[in-house]
Amino acid sequence: MQKDFPFLYETHMHTSEASACSIAGGKEMARAYKEAGYAGIIITDHNWGGNTRVDRKLSWREWVKEFFKGYEAAKEEGDKIGLDVFFGYEAGYNGTEFLIYGPDQAWMLAHPEIRDASVEEQYRLIQEDGGMVIHAHPYREEWYIPEILLYPEYIDGVEGINAAHSNSKSAFHNDPEFNRKAVAYAGKYRKPVTAGSDMHSTELLGGGVAFKTRLESIADYIKRIRSGQGYALTDGEKWYDCTGQPMD
Repeated sequence: MQKDFPFLYETHMHTSEASACSIAGGKEMARAYKEAGYAGIIITDHNWGGNTRVDRKLSWREWVKEFFKGYEAAKEEGDKIGLDVFFGYEAGYNGTEFLIYGPDQAWMLAHPEIRDASVEEQYRLIQEDGGMVIHAHPYREEWYIPEILLYPEYIDGVEGINAAHSNSKSAFHNDPEFNRKAVAYAGKYRKPVTAGSDMHSTELLGGGVAFKTRLESIADYIKRIRSGQGYALTDGEKWYDCTGQPMD
């Protein structure tokens, strides 16, 4: 399947500059993904509602500046080695998490209200400027997730294939049932399905979304996912169509 979709992108990963749970910096992560054959990566560090490394006591302007350091390090390295690097982030709501694509640093600085936004308000704010909200690993069960909460009316898609759940090399969260439920959830509400690895180190699993042609920007990624077609998904071992169904 990879020969038909040669441009693989990681859509869910963390850097040690901004995520307290990551053990590898942006530069190091960029190199690892390039060596693994990826066309690009989307940095999705944990925001103020999740396991961020950035001091929440900072002013909004200083917090945003610090939060972007992992992305900036990865982008600088990516530009040198020929790896596309785009910005996103993972928003946390007491264990329920969303992958946010579209905002950049200028947008965040201009929208400090996003810090206190509810799930519903988050969706409105991101939607207003053409961004995209993906429900990350909606059925994952872990100690830090007190309950499974679903928000089908406030998401644009579902992370149906999370490599950490199904790749045999994964040391955390490994339960393929989490993915099966997520794919069914997306199907029930007719939402696009995405895939990512949720990486926190350079021990890559190989998951992500693959395309026939290279992405031009994060806006291009959003456009292609919204279309719900023309891409494939992988957990690094198995391949799936854009609805999350196994490919022969």
